[in-house]
Amino acid sequence: MKVEAHSSTGVRVELTAGRHQLVADEPIGTGDDAGPDPYALLLSALGACQAMTVRMYAERKGWPLEAVNVSLDTHKVHARDCEDCESDPDARVDIIEVDIAFDGPLSDEQLARLVEISERCPVHRTLTGEVKIRTNRIS
Repeated sequence: MKVEAHSSTGVRVELTAGRHQLVADEPIGTGDDAGPDPYALLLSALGACQAMTVRMYAERKGWPLEAVNVSLDTHKVHARDCEDCESDPDARVDIIEVDIAFDGPLSDEQLARLVEISERCPVHRTLTGEVKIRTNRIS
C-alpha cells in the first residue's frame, strides 16, 4: 500500500492512503489540531491491526468473541529504567502500552490465546522486528 503525505503550510499534513483521505496535525500551540498527531496514527495502526487479527482468528476458530477493545499509550524511558530492555543504559526507549479486552463467553485458555494472537498482527511484527527506512530524495 502506498501512502502519500503532503504539507504546504504549518505542520498540517494531508494524507492519501489508497482511496482514503486523512489529516495529521499537532495540538494547538504547535499546530491547529486538525487531526491526530503522528504518534496517535502509529498507535491507531497497531490497535486496528491487533483488533482485526484477533477478530479474524476468533471467527476462523468459531469462538464466541463479541467485541475487541484495544487501548494504547506511549511514553519514553531510559533503558536503565526498563526491566526487559537490553539497550545502552543511557538510551531512550519508546514503550508502547497495550491494554486489550475481549467481550464474549470465552474460556481462560481462549482469552490467553487471543492475547498471543494480538501480538502476531503484521503491524506488531513490523514494530518489533528489524526495520530499515530508506529515504530517497526525488526531484
